[in-house]
Amino acid sequence: MSIFTLPDLGEGLIEAEIVTWHVSVGDHVIADQPLVSVETDKAVVEVPAPFSGTIASLFAQEGDIVSVGAQLIEISTEKYEDTGAIVGDIAPLPPTAGAKPKQQPMVRTAKIKASPAVRKLAREKGVDLSTLIGSGPDGAILSRDISNVATGRVEGKELRGVRRAMAIAMEKSHSKIVPATVTDRADIHDWPENEEPILRLVNALVAACALEPTLNAWFDGQRLQLHDHVDIAIAIDTPDGLFAPVLRTAHQAQSIEDSIKELRHSVTNRSIPPDALKGATITLSNFGMIGGEFAALVVTTPQVAILGAGRISEACLAVDGSAAIHRVLPLSLTFDHRAITGGEAARFLAAVRRDLERATIDEMD
Repeated sequence: MSIFTLPDLGEGLIEAEIVTWHVSVGDHVIADQPLVSVETDKAVVEVPAPFSGTIASLFAQEGDIVSVGAQLIEISTEKYEDTGAIVGDIAPLPPTAGAKPKQQPMVRTAKIKASPAVRKLAREKGVDLSTLIGSGPDGAILSRDISNVATGRVEGKELRGVRRAMAIAMEKSHSKIVPATVTDRADIHDWPENEEPILRLVNALVAACALEPTLNAWFDGQRLQLHDHVDIAIAIDTPDGLFAPVLRTAHQAQSIEDSIKELRHSVTNRSIPPDALKGATITLSNFGMIGGEFAALVVTTPQVAILGAGRISEACLAVDGSAAIHRVLPLSLTFDHRAITGGEAARFLAAVRRDLERATIDEMD
């Protein structure tokens, strides 16, 4: 018997959620055959069998959250005779005398934060604290949370999958970053009709990073690491939650449109590898295609900036001394004020605006 543990599937991974088992107890598997699909850091990954054998035990169920290094599956490499009933049928594994009882799965359970008084109230009201999401500091369960559930006003539901990963990432960023936001509007009256804004935005972001490179950086609280390449996380909204796949070396990309289409396709099909969601140097959110004009966005640590594009609309502008109706694109730049000054952010946003206001995407300044 050999016990296989959940391997480390990516940098910083500490746990994963079991999505689907592809095998059952008694199944015969061969090396590299998919055993289970797990979800971590917004990606669904297949874990292959490390060797051939017969499945003896599964240590977790679908929906369980398992820590890296925890027992995942037990595989027997012993050979058993065919029963003859069905070709390839594997006889049940006989119990081994003196065998140690199988350990229970190492499933992570969140620590319940509640005072003794709240716990007593929950017992009196017959409320299971493990089903609640606390409204107090750091998720602490308060007496009002107990009362709300007891009166049927609130139903708690634990976040899983993409939304859980998003919640963890946003909480981490909120606890570390000091955000500030500057806004502007780009006059895009000279753009060709029906031009795709995302291509313009990527080019403008690359141009601004060249002129004000301090925003194309990582900050760990002490050191500001500037990058000589531009890897842009493209925020993509889905029914499952927010994804941010990375457009690599956007400053050298030959076909940005094709690359973005490929990223969107892999996100939609949930086939995007974990590495494609890591290592961005700056983020772009084109939320205006859904709605909204300006926004105070969330910077994802260790990045220091995120550019948002709002809904394109018409506005009355002063053009050559006269009033004119032009199309405008609202812009929001949120930055980590610990590492970036207001002047650097304003210059960066001005560079984005100038690049967007070119008549064509190939026009040189």
